[in-house]
Order: sequence, then structure tokens, then C-alpha cells
Amino acid sequence: MVNKRTYRTFDEAQEEYYRNHPNEIDGYLEVAFEEYAKDRCTPAVLSQLRMIARVKGISAIAGETGITRNGIQKALSEQGNPKFENINAIMNSIGYNLMPQKQAAE
Repeated sequence: MVNKRTYRTFDEAQEEYYRNHPNEIDGYLEVAFEEYAKDRCTPAVLSQLRMIARVKGISAIAGETGITRNGIQKALSEQGNPKFENINAIMNSIGYNLMPQKQAAE
């Protein structure tokens, strides 16, 4: 009899980490948006928001925002093109605001 190992994906391990360390989500999102400000990689920031949404609970977010679970997952997919108000609603439901920050002078 061969024992078959099952491995977690990186995403699964990352989600578990943030579920167990919710106080670190602030720093994670801060870095995610700092990187987005530098490289404008929308798929990357949507992927990061999707992971945090799963940590916080897609069903809970759907209930608070009025967006369906499928709508949230689609909006935060790497191919997503979410409306501004949807991102704002999702961010608010996970406890964050979208706030403008003045760019540093070059």
C-alpha cells in the first residue's frame, strides 16, 4: 500500500497563515497597494484582494455588500475588471477604506 501525500498549494498555505495571524493583514495590504502603485499590475492586486477576501469569508462579504459570491470572485479574478464601487464595497466589508495618498515628489 502506497501512502499518497497531499500537499497544500501556496495560496492555501498563505490563506491559513493570514487566518491565524489576522493582525498581519494590514501590512500585507499596505505592501500590495504600494507595489500596485509602482507597477500598476491589476491582476496581482486583485489576486491579493481575492486571497484576503477568502480569509475574511466570501459569504460574509457577499452579505454585507449585496454582491453575489460569484460576482465577488469574478471581480477579484485575475481577468476581472471590477467597477470602482464594487472594489470600494469589498474593501469596506473587510474593514478598509480606499484613501488617496499624495505621491512623493521625484
